[in-house]
Amino acid sequence: MVRITYLGHSAFHVKAEGLNALIDPFLSGNPKASAGKGEFAAVDYIFVTHGHGDHLGDTVDIAKRCDATVVTNFELCHYLAGKGVKCSPMHVGGRTRFPFGRVKLTPAWHGSGIEEGEKMLYGGTPCGFLIEVEGKKLYHAGDTGLTVEMQLLADDGIDVALLPIGGNFVMDVEDAAKAVKMIKPKMAIPMHYGTFPAIDADPEEFKRLVSGVCEVVILQPGEGLEF
Repeated sequence: MVRITYLGHSAFHVKAEGLNALIDPFLSGNPKASAGKGEFAAVDYIFVTHGHGDHLGDTVDIAKRCDATVVTNFELCHYLAGKGVKCSPMHVGGRTRFPFGRVKLTPAWHGSGIEEGEKMLYGGTPCGFLIEVEGKKLYHAGDTGLTVEMQLLADDGIDVALLPIGGNFVMDVEDAAKAVKMIKPKMAIPMHYGTFPAIDADPEEFKRLVSGVCEVVILQPGEGLEF
């Protein structure tokens, strides 16, 4: 059984046999966060979709404190390694086996710059994650617009798809609904909305648009489910 807990914005906690992980742990400074960075003391892996602060978040602090392995693109791994973080670099299209299962990096149309003071550092190619564990498949799209490559994910038989719906920087509810129709997951969970005014969106509208296509579960920060 895989359990996911929504932590707000695009952050999730994933627990399964052999896996205790965070995805995009933007907790400090996140007005919607349901947990603080200090609440995670036994994380094994951290999956980071790209270098923007609202996704990289508390990665360095949590990874060093828990001795967790960060899985992300090669360039972002290089940056994190310079800060003493243990990394497992990958690139879009690559699939790697881990002790808990397999992970594939999927395409995401977005940026990945790392803000450091007044500088913007190169953060490699943004991505999503297809995580296979306990025979289940979890897809976290990362920050992305609608892409034609999403239709290829239909062949993967995804159990749960975590999709951004906030618009402006990512898909809006209409494009996210189109993504669901291409991906064909058993369940879709909206994310990356409502944290800031620029990404205000109505998850109920998203649910209405995909009615009859798949189950939609709207999680509030702190809520979770098992599949």
